[in-house]
Amino acid sequence: MKPFRIIGLFLLVVLLVITIGPLVIPIPPLPDPVPVTALMDDDSRFIEVNGIDVHYKQYGSGEPVMILLHGFGASTFSWREVMQPLAKAGTVIAFDRPAFGLTERPMPGEWEGESPYTLTSQIQLLIGLMDQFGVEQAVLIGNSAGGTVAVAAALAHPERVSALVLVDAAIYAGGGAPAWIRPLLRTPQFDRLGPWFARSIAGEQGDAFLRAAWHDPSKITDDIVEGYRKPLQVANWDRALWELTKVSGESRLAERLDQLTMPVLVVTGDDDRIVPTAESLRLANEIPGAKLAVFPNCGHVPQEECPEPFLKAVLDFLAEIK
Repeated sequence: MKPFRIIGLFLLVVLLVITIGPLVIPIPPLPDPVPVTALMDDDSRFIEVNGIDVHYKQYGSGEPVMILLHGFGASTFSWREVMQPLAKAGTVIAFDRPAFGLTERPMPGEWEGESPYTLTSQIQLLIGLMDQFGVEQAVLIGNSAGGTVAVAAALAHPERVSALVLVDAAIYAGGGAPAWIRPLLRTPQFDRLGPWFARSIAGEQGDAFLRAAWHDPSKITDDIVEGYRKPLQVANWDRALWELTKVSGESRLAERLDQLTMPVLVVTGDDDRIVPTAESLRLANEIPGAKLAVFPNCGHVPQEECPEPFLKAVLDFLAEIK
């Protein structure tokens, strides 16, 4: 057999493996899902917004209204240390963003139009939530990818945002998968394997990400690990996470930071290894009039690892802008 024919046959086999293999590889099912009602906390509440049953927690009363937006892989659980202390200054509402926590996870075929997992849909959900509660303006406090949503919402609806608190916000390096690979994510092959890839967050990879988010991982207790893993028991959590990944893209928010006109506080740990501290310093410098607070010996989630300095910085900021 001629060498070129052998190479051709080899490439054909490789092509068949790449195109057909992912469609026939057995995918082990998830364990039997746990009903959301069995995973609720005593302070868990639900409200339907834009056709989605949204899980939220609410404390305090009056103004300002503070809406807390968690980061990737997190939930309302990540605000547990600061929700009630912040509520001494007003109303606090924390909710689970689509694909996370106990908020309903729509599946493909269950929605019309744009996916509920896009950034635009998340902004619409946030504004819809405010409408449901009769909130005209709110202080948006966003951690990591929640900071992305907060800035995008402030740019899209500046009249609804009275101030921003950006906690290690993902503005410069956010956006999910690289642009070159995004078309592949929508192929049948990737679409079948995607949820299986997403399951890595429930194992050692997820634990490693959690440890990297803290300056001192020894402070991460078994209860904290369990708090992060608990939502990974609901039905279709892996598929929802994949749907979020599929529609991720560059936000291009960094190009519009000079359009933010409301008061802004940027806070960060001095040892953030997820969104490098230098990016938060740059963010504070590029937002007109922004204030900056840097917490020593603290990582990517200061509201969890360093709640006392976090609360002081936020409450002082809120007092200044009254």
